[in-house]
Amino acid sequence: MAHDTRREHWEGVYGSKLPNSVSWFQEKPRTSLDMIFATGIPKNSWVVDVGGGTSTLADHLWGQGYRNLTVLDLSSHALDHAKARLGHQAQEVEWVAGDVTLWEPPRTYTLWHDRAVFHFLTEETARRAYMEVLRRTLEPEGHVILATFALDGPEICSGLPVRRYDAEGLAAELGADFVLQDTTPESHVTPVGKTQKFVYCRFRRQ
Repeated sequence: MAHDTRREHWEGVYGSKLPNSVSWFQEKPRTSLDMIFATGIPKNSWVVDVGGGTSTLADHLWGQGYRNLTVLDLSSHALDHAKARLGHQAQEVEWVAGDVTLWEPPRTYTLWHDRAVFHFLTEETARRAYMEVLRRTLEPEGHVILATFALDGPEICSGLPVRRYDAEGLAAELGADFVLQDTTPESHVTPVGKTQKFVYCRFRRQ
């Protein structure tokens, strides 16, 4: 799917739905937070939430004392929702409306977090572009937390096909210089009560 088509799709989703009504909504992203805390990174480290959208991850990280936060999402509507929710704290977060596969950040990051963006990249060229940006962006010995639909998870989300993974599949996408530190399944219950199976993986760059 072309960049403009992806952007239009997600602008339409976030422009027409309340943040707490989308299937991926989490009141508190516990698994992501647990994995971030497990890295032991200093709280002044730069952290990017790829596809953060309306996620409350930035809220919770801010509440725990993390201050150098970037949220990247294709949808400016999603980011506007998140900014409104955070109120005056929003001005302390860096918000980027853009496509991760085309992103050229002005700095490097200690931690890269992505819940449910990578699995939408069904074309090899898009996955390769994603990984090239990740490699340029992540510091040596930096951390990557990737969460995608598991092998027994949904095949379609928000009307789009997805590519499902297990820990070995994600490790293969990242390559040999990323070492798997931890993996855990998650059964995410959507706002309408459906269960979606995810896999979360935490990697350390060598």
